[in-house]
Amino acid sequence: MCSTMKLLRVLVLIALPLYCFAGSGCPLVEEVVNKTIDSQVSVDEYQTFMKPFSNDPITDKAIAQLKECFLAQSDETLSKVGEMMVTMASFNELSNHWTGTSRL
Repeated sequence: MCSTMKLLRVLVLIALPLYCFAGSGCPLVEEVVNKTIDSQVSVDEYQTFMKPFSNDPITDKAIAQLKECFLAQSDETLSKVGEMMVTMASFNELSNHWTGTSRL
């Protein structure tokens, strides 16, 4: 079941930068990532936060399962996910700078 969550996670992380017109430095993306990897944020809190991105019960369930997958991870793994997101955002910003492309 977590393989489905991996796909959902990728899709959410791809869609959110488009939503807020940025690939890096977007407060919404940063907040979603922080709430996703924060073990202090409960599934209910996470679902409430993500409600604007959900339009049906199936998506609500997938969001809950996504958060549960992260809650099952060690603090070390969650820390590395946070570092990976910073690296990905930094790479995207550098790529945009060197190719002359701008944010959406």
